[in-house]
Amino acid sequence: MKKRVVILGSTGSIGTSALTVARQIPDRMEIVGLAAGTRVEDLEDQAKEFGVNHLCLADDSRYKELQRSGRSIYTGANGLEELLEVTKPDLVLVAIVGIEGLRPTLAAIELGCDIAVASKEILVMAGEVVMNAARKKGINILPVDSEHNAIFQCLEGHKGGSNEVRRLILTASGGPFRKLPVEKLSEVKLEDALRHPTWEMGQKITIDSATLFNKGLEMIEARWLFNIPMSKVEVVVHPQSIVHSMVEFIDGSVLAQLSTTDMCFPIQYAVVWPERLSNELKPLDFPALAKLEFEAPRESDFPALNLAREAGERSGTLPAVLNAANEVANEAFRQRALSFPGIWQVVEETMNQVEHIDSQELGVVVNADLEARKVAREITKRV
Repeated sequence: MKKRVVILGSTGSIGTSALTVARQIPDRMEIVGLAAGTRVEDLEDQAKEFGVNHLCLADDSRYKELQRSGRSIYTGANGLEELLEVTKPDLVLVAIVGIEGLRPTLAAIELGCDIAVASKEILVMAGEVVMNAARKKGINILPVDSEHNAIFQCLEGHKGGSNEVRRLILTASGGPFRKLPVEKLSEVKLEDALRHPTWEMGQKITIDSATLFNKGLEMIEARWLFNIPMSKVEVVVHPQSIVHSMVEFIDGSVLAQLSTTDMCFPIQYAVVWPERLSNELKPLDFPALAKLEFEAPRESDFPALNLAREAGERSGTLPAVLNAANEVANEAFRQRALSFPGIWQVVEETMNQVEHIDSQELGVVVNADLEARKVAREITKRV
């Protein structure tokens, strides 16, 4: 069956990987809509290659550049929702960073579209609302993050409930500073933090991987995706990034998903699910692996995991506050306006200062996000 797919965030890292998958399986994946932020030229090139007639551009100051192509162009606050209403896709790949992906995700669910979620912030900020809406409409939420896709695969076919799961074990590469002494972290430069040991990603997520906030956000995401308490979500450092995550059951059995580090694996799985499909992606060469290492994360030196666990356990608006503060601090570090350890400090202080509300209703979450950004920016100025 060929699925009609809309990609929100088509010019980013995940979006371009999704288009690579589309080139490999054209008989199973038809791109009917594309959305991007500011990269007009890239979006136009993608539309030409895949014959896409419906485009959305977040930068409304440049949409006229696309209008000359004769395609239908959507922009403004409701542009993404309009794109979805017109195209009526089977599957929406949400790969927009931050809160901007939340409204179109909920709109897609209301339209009856399955969701391939690559934007972890959506479930971090409003996981309860999103998952409840999906269950109500009978919609499938398919994880694209390699770790959650791995857990999804490990749980496929498991006939018992979540009470038979002892632990979800998310693997982390440990980032480029896994072995760096804690006293040296204050000397970390932007160029150092952008050298991820195993994955090629965008700058924001690469910095998140270095601070371990990426893994912290993934802990909260897993809690909602798999309807499991935060106490059952753990992280282990696995430098080779071959084992993408594991599930331990109450009888002590552990299932793991392994593959080479290529986002095309989880993207293809989300697109063709519940089937599997042959591809040309590089298979594992087990003799060449030599060894697979695992170690505990340095939680006291890298506070992101503990901050995320606190946010996930208290829930309500606190995960949205954590996410917003991290986005502000991450950007400040990338602008060389904040030290590397300052990222953790900004997030922790913002979590302590912003009022916690025990609700994840959309309006409440949006307000918490805005307030957290305001507070985080003020803290950043003095850290």
